Amino acid sequence: MSDQIGSPDWDDFRFVLAIARGGTVSAAARQLGVDHTTVIRRVDRLEHQLSAKLFDRRKTGYILTEPGHRVASSAEAMESTVVANQEMIGGSRAHLTGTVRIGAPDGFGSYFLASRLVKLADLYPALDLQLVATARLFSLSKREADIAITLAMPKEGRIIGRKLLDYSLGLYAAPAYLAQFPAIRSRDDLPAHRFVGYIEELLFTPELDYLPLVSPKISPKFRSANLIAQLNATLAGFGIAVLPRFMAAVHPELQPILADTITIRRSFWLLMHADSKDLARIRAVADYIYAIVEQDRALFNAD
Repeated sequence: MSDQIGSPDWDDFRFVLAIARGGTVSAAARQLGVDHTTVIRRVDRLEHQLSAKLFDRRKTGYILTEPGHRVASSAEAMESTVVANQEMIGGSRAHLTGTVRIGAPDGFGSYFLASRLVKLADLYPALDLQLVATARLFSLSKREADIAITLAMPKEGRIIGRKLLDYSLGLYAAPAYLAQFPAIRSRDDLPAHRFVGYIEELLFTPELDYLPLVSPKISPKFRSANLIAQLNATLAGFGIAVLPRFMAAVHPELQPILADTITIRRSFWLLMHADSKDLARIRAVADYIYAIVEQDRALFNAD
């Protein structure tokens, strides 16, 4: 291919995107199936044609400059258009590369999503998946995550959201706890019992403030900002906790408390930033999450 100066070769944009994703020329070369000198030559040519420095070359790798970020974004948009056309015309599964970071609440991320991402990795072996499963809000505008699973739809910002599903929570306790404390026959018996709950000032969303809905007279004796810590304390016999049924189902030894009268319902939403929702790698992961949630809808028992 000629290196003479002229209009940019759109194929050169792939080389910029590969370096941006891999961080090094050697990683880009492996991804594209070429030698590293080809990668350097194609990027150098594009920089010359655009009259812009796209990368800062450092010993630790290549870092995108501001013009480089714009070119990489354009390259990813082009990639997504190609992928969409491939799937529409040929029906074949696209070869996706890059990283997709998913932010999710600790319970949903750890107990439901983590074990189900292996099939996605089999579908797209060149895709790098990151799961941040923690109790916090994720800023999509600041690129803290590409996809966020939340308990509420934000009221502002350029966010695209869709409800994943509703889910149910209930009261649970371990047999070891129930054997030591008086029987629970009605809601009026609950204030005399030991509870596990959240640290109120660390709640990242009001949708997690469950216990006042159960009884305003309840004051937890064990509190944690982490739902899995609450679950482990409950399993150890510390007390009664409000737990999602999809988590309690993994531990059949847990006993439901007043299941006929106390049920709390919440919703999971899947959010993406408006600027990135159509990128092929992000769209593929979002579609996969929608599919596995629909497949296992009964596990969440919202009815």
